[in-house]
This record gives sequence, structure tokens and C-alpha cells, in this order.
Amino acid sequence: MTDNSLTNQFIIAMPGLMDENFNQAVTFICEHDDNGTFGIIINRESEISLDDVMQQMKIPYHPDKANAVQVFNGGPVQANRGFVLHRPIGNWDSSLIVNDSIALTTSRDILEAIADDKGPDDNIITLGYAGWGPGQLEQEMADNTWLSCPAEEQIIFNTPIEERWQAAADLIGVDLQLMSNDAGHA
Repeated sequence: MTDNSLTNQFIIAMPGLMDENFNQAVTFICEHDDNGTFGIIINRESEISLDDVMQQMKIPYHPDKANAVQVFNGGPVQANRGFVLHRPIGNWDSSLIVNDSIALTTSRDILEAIADDKGPDDNIITLGYAGWGPGQLEQEMADNTWLSCPAEEQIIFNTPIEERWQAAADLIGVDLQLMSNDAGHA
């Protein structure tokens, strides 16, 4: 991992970022090293329901619980692949440990546990992820496309979806409504 790793950080889309995948996005960075950056957008609801996901995977589930769980668009890369961002970490078949309390799991066993009301208390189920090649995100940040700050679990798991973009910016004292779309360089 690089000394200036963005792992366990939020990157917050600047108001001028109009790309439909990232406009007003908050991305939780799960891995950042010399090979690139991997993250999950935490404020984009999907049109696909958890019912659809469970049926596609042929996982039996309790419908009331499944209907209560939101499925997110985690990013434009591999949009047909599922990810579960969750706490506590637990002991699942395939997880990337992001920090002491959050993991990203891609194995079927966690979905089976969620369907059976035995999964992690806090979770975000996503389809797809956000990814950048080596140096790409750093260049986008230099171009004033993103702000970054340490992630806060409360925002990931408890803040209403529509409030996450500004709530993440509030962590560093930025009012996104007052920001210009123009980049400034001295």
C-alpha cells in the first residue's frame, strides 16, 4: 500500500462532475495501492430489487427482510457482479477487510445469511464497483474532480441516502452548494 493511500476514505464528487455514473457520488475506497483504486458508491440506489437478486441466485429468503434491504449501484465496472459492504467483518468465504470493522464480501454465503436474517446488522448490497487504474484517481483529484476525507461509518450505514453527499463533505467543512464548478490552480 502506498504511503498516501486512500483506503478507508470517502471520495466526494465535486459539483462540476457531470458524468452520470459519478454526479454527486460518494465512493467508499476499499483498496488503493500502486495497482489502482477500487471503491463502492454508497449513495446510488439501483432499480434492481433484492428480490430479483435472490431469485437470480436461487436463494430462499424471508420476503419481508429482503424487501427492507436496498440494492445499490456500486459503480459502473462489472455492474452484474454483487458486493456486500458490511460491518461487523464476520467470517465469510471471500472478503476484503477494509478496516477494523468493515469488510467487502463477494461470496454467496453472506447473501444466504442476509436472506435468513443471520447476516451482518449493517450492510449495503451493491451491483458493480468503481475502479481506477494506477495514477488515474490521483490525476482526477489533481484536476479538482474529487474531494477526499476519512470515511465515517455512520454515513455509510445510517445516514439517509439523499443526504450522504453533503454529509460526507460536512466532515471536512465543505458546503457543496456554495462551490464553483471551476477548478482553480495557483
